[in-house]
Amino acid sequence: MEWWKFVVLIIGSYLIGNIFFARIISNAKHYDISKSGSGNPGTMNMLRNLGFGIGLLTLILDMLKGVIPALVGFYLFGGQGAGVNAYIGLFTGGLSALIGNIFPVFYHFKGGKGAAVVYGMYCTASPILGLIIFVGGFLFLLIFDYASLLSFVMITIFTIFEAYYLGIVNGSGNIVISCLLFAIFCLVLFAHRQNIFRLLTGKENRINFIQKLKIKEKKKVSKVQKEELKQKEIG
Repeated sequence: MEWWKFVVLIIGSYLIGNIFFARIISNAKHYDISKSGSGNPGTMNMLRNLGFGIGLLTLILDMLKGVIPALVGFYLFGGQGAGVNAYIGLFTGGLSALIGNIFPVFYHFKGGKGAAVVYGMYCTASPILGLIIFVGGFLFLLIFDYASLLSFVMITIFTIFEAYYLGIVNGSGNIVISCLLFAIFCLVLFAHRQNIFRLLTGKENRINFIQKLKIKEKKKVSKVQKEELKQKEIG
């Protein structure tokens, strides 16, 4: 495996991780997400403050920060048929993007928590499992209202599955992949350390999807009503 490919992959993926779509979108709306709610430039804070649609858009864009480095790493080191080397590239790209997201050099090493980035990376490795977890995660939030708890459950399931699949079923597991998976898991837990503390003390923030959808629907209705009033005034 050529060392220069690792250097390009790590640096490029880290810089991709430095892109914060939450900041870009909120700035476009003349809104500072870093000074609202939890201050975290991520999906859930965007959803709480700017609504379901903006939150979903942020999730998709942040997932791409994991998908693109993972795909580049996978095909840079051989792609399908390359076995362990391709997966080392995939997880190296994902880990580098995660580090860039949590410790961005352009934001004084104060970034996000990286759950969406890791989700994007794991969806690249196992798309079917990613789809199942997406549907299951939505139902989970409807029942429990704790986004941080969902992140822990999601990352744990993905990590165990990849370690099992690559190490036992596929037979391509090795110590490098195990270390990469462990590092990703530990970094996500570290980034969510305050959430863990709040969960243990019963002070964690909740997110009510149904309420957010109702608020969005009310806004739509009010806009329609305003248009009707304008038409009546003109008439």
